[in-house]
Order: sequence, then C-alpha cells, then structure tokens
Amino acid sequence: MPRLIELLPEGEPFFPKDELTDKPMRFFISEIVREKILQNYSKEIPYSCEVVVESYKDKENIVDIRVLIYVNRDSQKAILIGHKGSKMKKVGIESRKDIEAFIDKKVFLDLYVKVDKDWRDKDQKLKKYGYE
Repeated sequence: MPRLIELLPEGEPFFPKDELTDKPMRFFISEIVREKILQNYSKEIPYSCEVVVESYKDKENIVDIRVLIYVNRDSQKAILIGHKGSKMKKVGIESRKDIEAFIDKKVFLDLYVKVDKDWRDKDQKLKKYGYE
C-alpha cells in the first residue's frame, strides 16, 4: 500500500482543511432523525421512511427545524406516531438532543409524519428525494 501512495500525483485539496464535509446541515439533521427511527422501530417501518428537512431557521438563541417524515401507507404512519404520539415524541426528544450536541445550540424540533403513497415505487418521487 505505501508504494501506491508514493505513485499518486499531488494536487490541490478539494476542500479547505477546516471544512469537514461538503454536505449541508439539512443532510446531517435528516440523518440524525433517520438514525433515531432506525433505533426505535423494527421491521419495515424504518425502511419505508423518507426524512426531509422542510425548514431550518437559525435564530439568535435557537434553531427552529421542521422535519417531514414520509411513509408509504396510513398504517405505517400510525405505527410511527404510536399511541397518543408516544413513539414520535421519543424520536423527537432523542433527535433534538443529538442535533443540539452537533450544532452546539438549542433546537426547537418540529416533526410531522405524512403519507406519500408508494413513494419508493415512483421514479419522480425517488428523484425528488435525491435517490437518482
């Protein structure tokens, strides 16, 4: 392996040294929420969800974030929300704590679950959600 490194040409860095990634903040927020869904649900529910950060408003003392979670069917929506919203509340609390630690600022996290019927089977929807 060291020989391979010796043969590689040197070039200008793609990013400044203090820049960790080229991904926007919305990407990390959606991934944190998706992680909490994976941790709190089983079977097909986490794999039927698409997480979209609809708005991200960085105010003076707090960041106001609205996240939409799309599922394929009404039954999945009910499972995701849970009895009297208990499951979604847990996902929200865990997500908010991780987001606050990540951005080092207080967060108001507003989660909504919506049905986008069979979104995984439609090319237009897959493209909209960044899969193509």
